[in-house]
Amino acid sequence: MPRRAKSTARGRLPLSKVPTTVITGFLGAGKTTLIRHLLQNAHGRRLALIINEFGDVGVDGELVKGCNEDSCPEDDIVELANGCICCTVADDFLPTMMKLLDRPNPPEHIIIETSGLALPKPLVKAFQWPDIRTRATVDGVVALIDADAVAAGRFATDEAALAAARAADPMLDHESPLEELFEEQLGCADMVVLNKTDLVEAGEVERVERIVASETRPGVKIIRANHGAVDIAALLGIVAAAEDDLDSRKSHIDGLDEDHDHDDFESFVAAGGEVTDLDALLERLGALITQHDVLRIKGMVAVAGKPGRLVVQAVGPRIQHFYDRAWAPSEERRTQLVVIGQKGLDRQAIKSGLALVLGASAA
Repeated sequence: MPRRAKSTARGRLPLSKVPTTVITGFLGAGKTTLIRHLLQNAHGRRLALIINEFGDVGVDGELVKGCNEDSCPEDDIVELANGCICCTVADDFLPTMMKLLDRPNPPEHIIIETSGLALPKPLVKAFQWPDIRTRATVDGVVALIDADAVAAGRFATDEAALAAARAADPMLDHESPLEELFEEQLGCADMVVLNKTDLVEAGEVERVERIVASETRPGVKIIRANHGAVDIAALLGIVAAAEDDLDSRKSHIDGLDEDHDHDDFESFVAAGGEVTDLDALLERLGALITQHDVLRIKGMVAVAGKPGRLVVQAVGPRIQHFYDRAWAPSEERRTQLVVIGQKGLDRQAIKSGLALVLGASAA
């Protein structure tokens, strides 16, 4: 009979390090959609999620809860909404990781969805923390890229494309951290998922791949995807041990004691009751996005006469919506939309513009 393993001081059998995948990507790249796909195709693997929201409402957490209860019950979905995860490592991330690792039956794999504003390198460095490094490892950093946005030159490093984008888009008329965030995410990545390739012509996809490859480290694989549909076996199991390979992951904050801020961005919530005219809401959203240069809108909408909860996700002028599940009997049928943009958004004008279509109690 094989000899039984000794218990550790914490009362658990000795385990190898829990692999952790960091999923990063700019606002609207499709991180939540990718995670929903992973949960729905986990094949029994026990997963835990740490979701770093940008905004006052836990929209992303709500979107992934219940996708696959056996693989990732709601108790294993942790939301961090106190700020960008790379700025609150000690206060939020490390205690959260410890709680997951200290469970009698810890997860087989942890997935971290960063906000679109997070720098990945400080988060990876946190895995060198003494209480973490012997118990968890960064299996891989996955950067999710919006192929359609890059094809339009919105975050390209090519000077001509960038100049054209700035001429066409007032958002890029001034120095902006968006390009820097794009470079940070790619420079730290172990794998790049080029998402939304169905929106880009074949020749353009190849050009986007060349742009992305110019910002990645040698050997980093770039894979194409539509709607975040990537084989779980490709994303989980990279075995990069990224925390031991920080020097190869160049960053704009190297040597700056990792001081950085994201004061160029802000978010707020527009809330209301049941929406009686969905077409009018979508039309109004499109107009406000264009008029106020909104980067992202996401949230849940209660549509009058419909038993399902409508998810609305807007990235620039593209607005997607779908019913994800029925409203629970205990839930208040209420509309909540997070609006994200660069500093200086006219909150009152946007809220006033939505008030007539958001139903009662719009705020």
